Amino acid sequence: MDRAVAIIPARGGSKRIPRKNIKSFHGKPLIAYSIETALNSQLFDKVIVSTDDSEIADIARKYGADIIKRPKELADDYTGTWDVIDHAIEELKKDGETFDFVCTIYATAPFLQSKYLKEGFEKLKNSDAINAFSATSMPFPIQRTFKIKDNRCEMFFPEYYSARSQDLEEAYQDAGQFYWSKVGQKSDEIFFGKDSIPIILPRYLVQDIDTLEDWERAEVMYEVINRTRDADREK
Repeated sequence: MDRAVAIIPARGGSKRIPRKNIKSFHGKPLIAYSIETALNSQLFDKVIVSTDDSEIADIARKYGADIIKRPKELADDYTGTWDVIDHAIEELKKDGETFDFVCTIYATAPFLQSKYLKEGFEKLKNSDAINAFSATSMPFPIQRTFKIKDNRCEMFFPEYYSARSQDLEEAYQDAGQFYWSKVGQKSDEIFFGKDSIPIILPRYLVQDIDTLEDWERAEVMYEVINRTRDADREK
């Protein structure tokens, strides 16, 4: 039987939004949404929070997660997510715990839904791919984007200046919610390459939360989504 573990990286040193991972978001610590959705999906044999911070650890335990203490050298601004995941997998192995699948879930994903986690797991499990991850479509054709240089505009792709939007190929981006992988299998490709399956989320469920402006936007989005859901239930 396939065993799966969810690992939620959550360090304590967020600078742009202090204590972001446990800051109250509509009445609950932000990390609680990721923990609860992972548990409610019933996909995982364990839901782990990897953290260097005792307060985050206490809150994560309260909402049902197990804890792996992360060393300081894996808790700075330059530590890669996959280093944190590899550390957690190795710590679990020391306790005799082995898994076939690992799902990295960000602590800043209040719009995460179980059905997309399940879709990613099923598609990965039944394929020869190594990874599956959340993605969403770009809201505007990337071929018509431009940069600003010396207070002037310069198109990245000037050959598409006169092209109609509907004639341009659609582009996608990382939705920043979850990343499934087969444990022990490595790819020579970058993560967003041929060994990964994108799980497409609607754009209204995707919002990075890196700045206070992002936070405020996410709170408004969450309120609107839940108000709409409640109205649909009452019909």
